[in-house]
Amino acid sequence: MEVKQKAALIYNAIEDKKGSRISVLDISGISVMADYFVIADAENNNQLQAIADNVEEQMMKNGNHCRIEGKSESGWVLLDFGDIIVHIFNKEDRLFYDLERLWRDAISVSKEQLGIKSLRIRSF
Repeated sequence: MEVKQKAALIYNAIEDKKGSRISVLDISGISVMADYFVIADAENNNQLQAIADNVEEQMMKNGNHCRIEGKSESGWVLLDFGDIIVHIFNKEDRLFYDLERLWRDAISVSKEQLGIKSLRIRSF
């Protein structure tokens, strides 16, 4: 599975559990630690844990294992898949750590660039 496919799988797993403000950063040109960061936030600790569990489960179904750092109670869970690092925060900690600012030289990757089509809701 290519790294963009993995990022798309992670994005969908986060969206499935209603994670918000999902951001995908291509850090391959500025770091050797990974190719992508996927960053998202949750409304509360239970949702944060549900998102982390779903990402891990969906990736494991496709043969991708990870190391997990942090607990939902701490407000930040990190899932390290080697080429992709997933950061799931509660809203306050995401604002505090502001990874997008720290990694501002990274390239932002849109949902469409990952090959994910947005569902359009029509009103009648």
